[in-house]
This record gives sequence, structure tokens and C-alpha cells, in this order.
Amino acid sequence: MTISDTNNTTFPPIESIIPHRGTMLLVEAVTSYGDETLTAHASVRPDAWYADERGAMPAWIGIELMAQSVAAHVSLCAMRAGGRARPGVLLGTRSYQAHVSAFARGAQLVIRVREVLRSEEGHGAYECTIEHDGERYADAVIKVFQPHDFQTFIEGSVSA
Repeated sequence: MTISDTNNTTFPPIESIIPHRGTMLLVEAVTSYGDETLTAHASVRPDAWYADERGAMPAWIGIELMAQSVAAHVSLCAMRAGGRARPGVLLGTRSYQAHVSAFARGAQLVIRVREVLRSEEGHGAYECTIEHDGERYADAVIKVFQPHDFQTFIEGSVSA
């Protein structure tokens, strides 16, 4: 598997890139990857748990599509370096802008992420967009954190 070639790479199945499983796995595939960028795809399924009465995905779920795409980028970077990604968490965003109220039934969504910050301590920020047929549906800068000791971080969060 060649991960670093952004032009003709065949990527492994998404399940081997990110830890999400079952109905919580929303991103279907990675189609391009670079040192600071990734493009992923997702389909709006009318039978999914999130589907409204029209079979659409509420636009607020877009933040999770972005987070899973960021997780894929982090994981592919770690895989290229010969390792595995440390577990991380979505810290949030100051401004998630949805330009539609829902992503239409059957829509083929393109999620693009671009790393704008990565610190040694595990903090990161990504510019993210969601598009369909060339139209921008949502954008945000999301912040993530990969603690060096995830278990201690989680235990500290629960007991605080």
C-alpha cells in the first residue's frame, strides 16, 4: 500500500483507517491524501439512523463527517510513518456554517480537510468543507486533541 502518492493511490478500506464501526461509521472512503490534506466521501442513506422523514441527513451531522475525515488524515499520516494513530477527541469549533438545513437523500458528499495546526502536545486544527455536486454545503475550522496518554486524559475528564 502506497499512502504518500496523492495522484494514483488506492487506499485501504475505511474500517482499517479509522476506528468507527457500525452505524457510527459515516465516511465511506478516502479518495485523496497529502501531508496536510485529505478528501473523503460519504453517501446520505435514507435508511440510516439519522434520516429525517425525507431520508435526508440533518446538516448538524456534518461536524461528525468532518471529524471522521480528520481522523482518517491523522491515521494515514501515522501509517505512512510506520505506526498507528493515537486515539483523539474532537474539541469543537467556533463556527460550523451549514449552508443547507439538511443533506439531501442520496447525496454523494465530498468532505475536504486541510491541516492548519499541529502541535507536539497533540493539538490540531483543520479547515473543513462538505460539498455536493460542486456546491458548498458546510464549512468549519475544527479543533482536535490527541493526548499522549489517552486513558489518563479520559479518566481525568470523568473525575473532574
